[in-house]
Amino acid sequence: MHSTIRRAGFVLALTACVLSPAVQAQDDYPTRPVKLIVPIAPGSVTDVVLRAATPALAQQLGQPIVVENRPGASGIVGAEACAKAPADGYTLCAVYHATMSFNPFMFEKLPYDPARDFTPINRLFYVTEGLVVPAALPVRSVAELRAYAKAHPDAVNFGTLGSGSLQELLVAWLNREWGTRMVGVPYKGGGPIANAVTAGEIQLAQMGLGNFIGLIQSGQLRAIAVAGGQRSPQLPDVPTMAESGLGGFPSRPWWGIAAPAGTPSGIVARIHRAFTAVFQDPKMVEVMQTRYVESALDTPEQFVRFLAQDRQAAGMLVELARVPKQP
Repeated sequence: MHSTIRRAGFVLALTACVLSPAVQAQDDYPTRPVKLIVPIAPGSVTDVVLRAATPALAQQLGQPIVVENRPGASGIVGAEACAKAPADGYTLCAVYHATMSFNPFMFEKLPYDPARDFTPINRLFYVTEGLVVPAALPVRSVAELRAYAKAHPDAVNFGTLGSGSLQELLVAWLNREWGTRMVGVPYKGGGPIANAVTAGEIQLAQMGLGNFIGLIQSGQLRAIAVAGGQRSPQLPDVPTMAESGLGGFPSRPWWGIAAPAGTPSGIVARIHRAFTAVFQDPKMVEVMQTRYVESALDTPEQFVRFLAQDRQAAGMLVELARVPKQP
């Protein structure tokens, strides 16, 4: 009897010794800077918003937040880097509709599995996008864009984030709907795309309005539609995609935060609290409004459910656009 009790006590003590370092690591987290991988180029709307949030996030967590841009290949470069990072809470991932929902249907092989390799933490916001053309292009509406693209079948290039991106899907969908031959030209983020369309390197772009608004206001670019449920208060004369006859393209860009799979639940909860506090703060809400993004905070459990639903919708949209998978 006594020996059994002693053995049980020994097992409990041994278990406590084994578990205590992991538990202590969660309790002490973080003890050093935290890296945030952003899979698009510096200067893009999401990059600007996340960088604006880092000082407040650092206050919440008690450690610096270091943004590391890993642009390219529809977010695959950044997603792979994050998926293969240690699951210790010191690498966080900015994830979005391409990396988590569309890429599985757009590529034959991915170096990561969006359903297996990440721990979802928080959906953060939706991006209000604008469909824009250079001011010099004789196009003032979606109807005129369609007529121009049909009359100049090889003269309209569309800025995208690469093969498999939502912009590439939109190009394919428009070409199928309109019988046109517009071509997607890949860039690494909204900033480079804004520069390219302003310079006339491309004739059409659709990205977050925050990338374009200054150029629209200065008269260098012209917005012909906005992607959202309603018109933008800053551009009340610009119709929505649905009003322009493009309501059949059912997708809305979103961004969120995840960590590598296996990140301890206590650390996930700590990160979630920090991001929720910062992105609910009125100062951050004002920053988002100036960049034309709309808050969409979730719990980790809600984010998991949202991702499953969004991935299913993405598969339906890819099938609708009839885009073949990339190798």
